[in-house]
Amino acid sequence: MSMDFTDQRLSYEKGQLDQQSVPASPFELLNAWMNEAIAAQVPEPYAMSLATCGADNKPSVRIVLLREITDTGIVFYTNYESAKGQDIAENPNAEALFFWHQLERQIRISGSIAKIDANKSAAYFQKRPHDSQVGAWVSQPQSGEVANRTVMEQTFAQLQADYPADSPVPTPEFWGGYEITVNEIEFWQGRANRMHDRIVYSLGKTGSDGAANWATKRLLP
Repeated sequence: MSMDFTDQRLSYEKGQLDQQSVPASPFELLNAWMNEAIAAQVPEPYAMSLATCGADNKPSVRIVLLREITDTGIVFYTNYESAKGQDIAENPNAEALFFWHQLERQIRISGSIAKIDANKSAAYFQKRPHDSQVGAWVSQPQSGEVANRTVMEQTFAQLQADYPADSPVPTPEFWGGYEITVNEIEFWQGRANRMHDRIVYSLGKTGSDGAANWATKRLLP
């Protein structure tokens, strides 16, 4: 059965974005927008669509959770043996997208991607709830085929018995963080009549003082 959405539309009128008034660093604006999304009680504003593409040239996209904004990029954690991990091993470039409907905003982030330090990954893993730590061990490998849910639940129960609530769960070698080092980031603010504001930051050559050199441009909607 087909579905027709051609008569469904909204007019975006909640904000504006002026190229002349944006900060020199995109990370300043990224942090500001993230804080505004949190203040507006956007559900899980740190949830982002992550797009990867492996050697087969077939793009894949899924939701992951942002866990840190660094001085150079954004960090998330996952199973290194997952489908996304395989894509990244074959093609170390990725894009992330945040969309906050309540604020009529989206942010596109693109750049190179690499594993973060193993000690940092382990430190974060040990902060997670105990059962989430146990659950990570069930996914060997993540995205692998399983006969049914009962198999998953039995494995989880066995791992809970092996690692009771008062005992530490070892950090899996196949689990950890990735950082997307940003080389381009687009801020999109919805406007009326599809006259949206789109400001893109592109990373240029590092200055003699080691500071990042960002250029901005406005795109047509």
